[in-house]
Amino acid sequence: MTEPDRAPCIAVVDDDEALRDSLAWLLDTVGLTTLAFADGEAFLAAAPDACDTVLLDVRMPGLSGLQVQQRLIERGDTAPVIFMTGHGDVPMAVAALKAGAFDFIEKPFNHQQLIDAVQQALAEHQRVKAMGERIDDLRARYEALRPKERQILVHVAEGMTSREIAEHLDVSAKTVEIYRLRAMKALGANNLAELVRICVALGW
Repeated sequence: MTEPDRAPCIAVVDDDEALRDSLAWLLDTVGLTTLAFADGEAFLAAAPDACDTVLLDVRMPGLSGLQVQQRLIERGDTAPVIFMTGHGDVPMAVAALKAGAFDFIEKPFNHQQLIDAVQQALAEHQRVKAMGERIDDLRARYEALRPKERQILVHVAEGMTSREIAEHLDVSAKTVEIYRLRAMKALGANNLAELVRICVALGW
């Protein structure tokens, strides 16, 4: 999650210096910090994983916005990308959305529209990070379970009943129930539906 002592950081990647300055000023007025880059290469070289959202121009000298987006995807960067597009760039923007961009806004854009898009992207970024942290925690808890408890959980996720699991593992149904309840408690699942959701989140 974003540290409480650090304002969210927005990367502004555009070859138009006046626009970069204008966006830096605008975002500063709502308490956000910015890092500005004149092209995609400079942005990618600056280890942009410290940024919480990326405002990215579609057309730039060197790497295009779509190419920068692809590099971010390949690197596993999770910061939401908002594309800034000129007139006639909508097909490119649609391609960017299909590749996972958060949104696109057309130039010249309304200041409030841009701020709203950035705030929504920041909220999404926090949600995704929190989910990732929760999954890491669940995975650690799962790894701490006994092998038999893990095995039973996987079968529960597959939709097997306690009786079917008991027959499959050649143990009593009572034993299956004891192990299942232990595993549910360890994972913080209050009922079977929550347990199944956790199993899905962990990719079983």
